[in-house]
Amino acid sequence: MGEQKVNRSLTEERKAVFIKHLLDDVKALEIMLENDQIEKGITRIGAEQEFCLITKDWRPATNNQEILAAINDPHFTTELARYNLEINLDPFELKDDCFSKVENQLRSLLNKATDVSEKHNSKVVLTGILPTISKTHLSLDYITPNPRYYALNDMLMGLRRSNFQLHLQGVDELSIAHDSVLFEACNTSFQLHLQIDPEDFISSFNWSQAIAGPVLSICCNSPLLMGRELWNETRVALFRQSIDTRHISEALKDQEPRVAFGSNWATGTAASIYKENISKYKIILSRELDENSLDILEKGEIPKLKALNLHSGTIYPWNRACYGVGNGKPHLRIENRYIPSGPSLIDELANFAFWVGIMRGRPKHFDDMAKIMDFREAKSNFVKAARNGRDAVMCWEGKKYSAKKLIRKVFLPIAYDGLRKEGVAEEDIKRLLNVIETRLKGNTGASWMISNYRDLIKVVKKDKALRIITKYTYLNQIKGIPIHEWEDADKTDALSESSFWVGHIMSTALFTVKRTDLASLATSIMEWNNIHHVPVEDDEGKLCGLLTWTHANKYSKETDEKGYMVQDIMEENVITAESTTTIKEAINIMKEKEIGCLPVLQNDELIGIVTAYDVKPYDRD
Repeated sequence: MGEQKVNRSLTEERKAVFIKHLLDDVKALEIMLENDQIEKGITRIGAEQEFCLITKDWRPATNNQEILAAINDPHFTTELARYNLEINLDPFELKDDCFSKVENQLRSLLNKATDVSEKHNSKVVLTGILPTISKTHLSLDYITPNPRYYALNDMLMGLRRSNFQLHLQGVDELSIAHDSVLFEACNTSFQLHLQIDPEDFISSFNWSQAIAGPVLSICCNSPLLMGRELWNETRVALFRQSIDTRHISEALKDQEPRVAFGSNWATGTAASIYKENISKYKIILSRELDENSLDILEKGEIPKLKALNLHSGTIYPWNRACYGVGNGKPHLRIENRYIPSGPSLIDELANFAFWVGIMRGRPKHFDDMAKIMDFREAKSNFVKAARNGRDAVMCWEGKKYSAKKLIRKVFLPIAYDGLRKEGVAEEDIKRLLNVIETRLKGNTGASWMISNYRDLIKVVKKDKALRIITKYTYLNQIKGIPIHEWEDADKTDALSESSFWVGHIMSTALFTVKRTDLASLATSIMEWNNIHHVPVEDDEGKLCGLLTWTHANKYSKETDEKGYMVQDIMEENVITAESTTTIKEAINIMKEKEIGCLPVLQNDELIGIVTAYDVKPYDRD
């Protein structure tokens, strides 16, 4: 999440000072580019590994700060939510056994995180979206208590001027509103970095945009969100909407979201990309800076461009231009942000090698992408990949290909050539790209999760299915094998009954009726669907009553001459629960009140229902 020392209160005076630093940073970057001060002639790779912390019950944990303190390693840092952490890997020069070095360091750091987590009754899992995240885990109670995260939440909510809205359509549909930026915390990525020579930066950046769709199509690993089967890489849609600050109005105007693929090919220099971002996106965070970047340049020193990097860190393009200073030398790199975490360490390394190989193997006739490809075609390929994964159909050089054929015929050969050109060890090239080749025929992370989830929900409740998926993701990961070798989840897994909230076991597939509906309609719905409890809503969709078999039995359709309405036979005094009501408490309420169900409310809105049948497995009395 970038710079941690930020001003939470963005006054006009502070904002003006920060903007002055921001503009001077752009000038400083232009001067360094003009004076050939940016490092070139060497290519380095780097990565950031985000991961989830889960409890022994396979649900999100809340102890990232305790685990971070116990790890005590500067490679680790917090993320937005209490159930996430991030590892920042060291950069390695792109040559010889560099991918083995990345792999060894990442494995060592993940092992360290695993050992410490186990001591804190937690586990580490790599996944694009943790299947067991629920709406409850997105409350502000789960935000990591860090000034930057609170500031980011406050500023984005202020720009939005309303709750964040999610509208995602896949096999299932998810439509939900939320009052914080925590939707973003569902996303867990494996972010890739590649250093680029300044004179080749624009050609490389445009190439990274052009190849994004094909690369993503074989890396998808995030098909589930809150028990809904959505896109193959749901992160793409979720991240875009999770921090979308655009205010909906009646005006028809083009506004760029802070998470975007882009709107056109880049031109000019790397500084031009930063200028465009400053032009399009409001400043939402600032910090106090002691020195001006132009003054630092005047002294013959290298500025870190802190204002520019802070503003850039509040914009989330899927391919991002980055400036950094290493060993006193400034450099430029491209950050790939669309690759999900998981499904295994070896899969991640294969994705990394595949992307880097394609980037470095760019055929010369793609140096000017604007002459070869319409930008909207590249953008369309990316969206189709996120939706459909390797089953997507894409356009490339005027022809249509299946994603699998495009990767096999076009991009794998480029990746092999690119890695060999850089002198990467042949053993690593074959080992890692073979994972990509085999994945074309076997499972991707998304296809494994979808097929197992569909099988599981036929035999167990949704919450249990999601916990089993998470458990077997973890078990397969610790074997250290790629996704195409993973075993399916065990549908007969007893899985200890650890559900403790009503929200874990309630039914969300609800039949409801209006208070002004005919009673005969309501009782018919109950008979047709063999249900014993039907919540009643008023004209505004608020819960106002409950219809049960007891009420229905007192009503006779045959003797209904008055045309009774639901409100004439329903129970008006409804006892309810919340999603965080414990199951034990729900059992006690139903026994004490001698009732068979509890409608579940959140912010006065009906979100589910839990019945005596649902709680029976948990009733030990």
